[in-house]
Amino acid sequence: MSSYGSMRSGMFYRPGFFGGFSMFPPVIKALIISNVIIWFLLDLLLPPFTLSGIPIFGILAEYLALWPFGPNFWPWQLVTYMFMHGGFLHLFFNMLMLWMFGMELENAWGSRKFLIFYLLCGVGGGLANILVGPLVGQGGPTVGASGAVFGVLLAFAMLFPDRPIYLYFLFPIRAKYLIAALIGFELLVGVTGSSEGVAHFAHLGGAAVGFVYMLAEIGIIPLREWFITFKGEESHPFTNNARVRKTGDEIHEAQFFDIHTGRPADRKQDVTQEVIDAILDKISTGGYQSLTEEEKRILNDASKRMH
Repeated sequence: MSSYGSMRSGMFYRPGFFGGFSMFPPVIKALIISNVIIWFLLDLLLPPFTLSGIPIFGILAEYLALWPFGPNFWPWQLVTYMFMHGGFLHLFFNMLMLWMFGMELENAWGSRKFLIFYLLCGVGGGLANILVGPLVGQGGPTVGASGAVFGVLLAFAMLFPDRPIYLYFLFPIRAKYLIAALIGFELLVGVTGSSEGVAHFAHLGGAAVGFVYMLAEIGIIPLREWFITFKGEESHPFTNNARVRKTGDEIHEAQFFDIHTGRPADRKQDVTQEVIDAILDKISTGGYQSLTEEEKRILNDASKRMH
């Protein structure tokens, strides 16, 4: 993410394409296509054309790139800057990282949830860049999807920490170590200002938003409960945030039945840490979609107990 910077290459993650996964799920496909079309228009098609003597490319860059707070800043730039890139390599590596690491997230989460996550990370990265960047002498317009992509990288590392990523197609390293090192490097060069033309705090802001989102997802940060409290509504742990109608009658918890035996099933039975570890290992090797419905239920119940 930069005012004409680039993502780093050399990483290759070998994803599995089975278990119902799509190589190009809908949101990632739409993001890649839209980014490529916009790059083609802005970098190849429009530069020769002018409007009242002003290059059309310059007019669009003035209104769509993310500018620091000032006369050139507009709120919509926090979204539009994600779809502009400073060159083919900048575009290529951003889209490559989005595909390699985002594909499994979208297939596991669903398209709507993944799109919300992606946009939140991109907006967070943009805000971090215009708030923190000027403090270390970084200014100027910012373009690129790297902030959103760094949020995707962070989420992938948290969901699949032991998944091997192959550096230069040869050397395997676990996702948690590689992505932690990459974020640490971004922090170092961002603070020291040793890399010109790259919006490091946009990368870090996107990763930070992704981290907070993932903590809320697993119940460590109760953002949903805080939001409900802020709205003045009472939440109930078994309603999935649906409103509960209060009556004078006693409310009995629904009884669950085993679909195979037809007998009542005990959903509160103790699950050992070994079972949880085995499920997490299965996610690490085969992805969330490889879990059975029972394993998904056990993992969901465990996360609620943690909260």
